Amino acid sequence: MITKTELDKLAKYYETKEFIKDDPIQFPYRGNCKKEIELYGFISSMFAYGNRKIFISKLNEIFSKAENDIVGYIKNGDFGNLKNIEYRFSKDNDIIMIFKILSKLYNTSNGLEELFMYGYNNNLTVEHGIKCLVDYFYANCNNQVGHGFYHMIPNPAKGGAMKRMNMFLRWMVRSSEVDLGIWNSVDKSKLLIPLDVHVSRVSRAMGLLKRKNNDYKAVIELMQPLREFCPEDPVKYDFAMFAFGVQSNKKGNTENG
Repeated sequence: MITKTELDKLAKYYETKEFIKDDPIQFPYRGNCKKEIELYGFISSMFAYGNRKIFISKLNEIFSKAENDIVGYIKNGDFGNLKNIEYRFSKDNDIIMIFKILSKLYNTSNGLEELFMYGYNNNLTVEHGIKCLVDYFYANCNNQVGHGFYHMIPNPAKGGAMKRMNMFLRWMVRSSEVDLGIWNSVDKSKLLIPLDVHVSRVSRAMGLLKRKNNDYKAVIELMQPLREFCPEDPVKYDFAMFAFGVQSNKKGNTENG
């Protein structure tokens, strides 16, 4: 198994500002205030799967509709200009419904952090915070949505890795060369690794993960050695495993799981 010293060295090497320009975290960096950063981050994280060049291009197309005012666009609630915009499993009605629910949330509350903290504060676990977010979206959608809606807002009760949601939380909670760290009420030691195809493959090669399925149980298994290496900030190792995995897979397509 890889040692703490070796993994710390990789984490330090890859967690640099250079990481930002090719990663979906580039979008929350467009925000000039907390709500803008949250919205850019949450929307970007939902689309962050498949070929990276394609979903980054799609996000640029979507955010262009907001004309540099993502908070005003969301609060206004008119998403007619998203008609005919699709991405893989998600049709325009799935995407528009997510935007409508965000509109309701930001018009009636302080937004995503307040919603997440309502669940998190029950027992100080990110799982409960994520469940609260997902429950809100499910309670406010109608029967016009299809599979694409539930792919972008997956149900943690099904046992999936919740990779994109955990990535969004990493962006919001950690403060580092890369992560923005605007949610100060969440303990970064509680975060879970955003387990994608790169992280899972590399973590197995490093001897950190034995489970074959990339699911919630694999996340919990992988978190054990990461928390032993760095109890106060175990998810910092995400950069080492993700970037190393991408780099070693350059000959193929750059995919986000």
